[in-house]
Amino acid sequence: MSDKPAKDGKKEKTKGGGKMMIIIVAVAMLAVGGGGAFALVATGVIGGGHAAEKVERGPRLIRKGEEDPYAPKAKEGEGEGEAVEVEGEGGDEYRTAYFTFSEDFTSNLKDSDALIQTSIACSTRRDGRVLVWLKKHELAIRSKLLQILADTPEENVYTMAGKEQLQKRMTDAINAVLVKKEGFGGVDAVYFRSFIIQ
Repeated sequence: MSDKPAKDGKKEKTKGGGKMMIIIVAVAMLAVGGGGAFALVATGVIGGGHAAEKVERGPRLIRKGEEDPYAPKAKEGEGEGEAVEVEGEGGDEYRTAYFTFSEDFTSNLKDSDALIQTSIACSTRRDGRVLVWLKKHELAIRSKLLQILADTPEENVYTMAGKEQLQKRMTDAINAVLVKKEGFGGVDAVYFRSFIIQ
């Protein structure tokens, strides 16, 4: 800093020191703010929370050989004399459970006189709650699947690609009903047990 004589004979300091003070304060504020933000991210208060273990929401995937705490219990007298379910060691790491709808589906096809009659099953790798929910909401699911069949053009049901597209639409519809009713879907695929066009 340099001193300049003032008009009244006293020495006056220049303002160069004030600028340096502003820079030092700004750097200190950035350091404190950055450190605080880092601490909040590291503790998981804000940001990705990558340190926290991911908690699975809804029915969880069941590994082969693992006991399903929500597996539907066999009624008295049922299951006796049946073979024990054995999982293979290869393939998918999760077990697959199936649900078969109680009745066939019969519907007209879109803009056609043709009728479709099909028996449908679906699969899940999630715990038994999905199977319970499928049974519980079978009526709502049947209604949605019949709407999809009625909205399917006849030419789609004769090709493999058309049938695969229909299966995907049905899977999405079942999951949408389950999400609306229970907050979680869980159905992986739909299968045709029988498929007749008349």
